[in-house]
Amino acid sequence: MIEEQALVIEAADGTAWVETRRQSVCGQCAANKGCGTSVLARVMGNRRSRVRALDPIGVRPGQTVRIGLEEGAFLRGSMALYLLPLLTLFLGGLLGEVLAARLDIVQEWPALLGGLAGGGLGFLWLRGFARRILHDRRYQPVVLGIVTAGTEPAAPARPGARPTFG
Repeated sequence: MIEEQALVIEAADGTAWVETRRQSVCGQCAANKGCGTSVLARVMGNRRSRVRALDPIGVRPGQTVRIGLEEGAFLRGSMALYLLPLLTLFLGGLLGEVLAARLDIVQEWPALLGGLAGGGLGFLWLRGFARRILHDRRYQPVVLGIVTAGTEPAAPARPGARPTFG
């Protein structure tokens, strides 16, 4: 399971809107100055992302929580998002090239149109895939636990009680 800490913004009816901060591990290795990821992290900054997560434990706004997503769902979603449109773009271009060769067309426009059509079909499929998984629980992040109680006042400790850490 891939885990991340997030701040609860809203919570109701078994779901919570949480905000995560994009973090980079840059600065952790010796190649910091010449690394492309380091440059990208500086350009993109530490932006926040707002995500809807399933909330089986009942969190409240202001709390910091751990959210998780299954690796398999992350991998399937990533492949659908990045690989499929690129693959259909190339296959469409290849099909356009083959069609141009059969019709004795020596220009690039059939390959270009084939690539655009293939890429468009890939994105159309991706749109349908996104609609299918929108409410699929396997693809939804889940609140795993509370890290800090946020703005809620802490309960007074009983004399002699040991502190607990979440």
